[in-house]
Amino acid sequence: MKEQYKKIISEIIAKQSIILGPQMAFLRVKKVVNIELSDDGKVIDIVGDPEIALQKLIDQYVELSGQIVKNTLNPILKRYPSIKTKIDE
Repeated sequence: MKEQYKKIISEIIAKQSIILGPQMAFLRVKKVVNIELSDDGKVIDIVGDPEIALQKLIDQYVELSGQIVKNTLNPILKRYPSIKTKIDE
């Protein structure tokens, strides 16, 4: 299950890198201490509960860009129905 979280988090980071630029996207990830990234933005490890790490990452991007992030994350999240997240409406 942890591998699935690593995959979805990597996808989210890649999408946000296109929208925000890699530097801003990675800065937001670094605020989530549970996620360890490689230099190219791939998730190396998730420390602790991966569900909490994913939610913290989503919260970071929503805080920055609001509705734009919600619109771009929903298609990614729908591909992983077993992973529960909350994006405030």
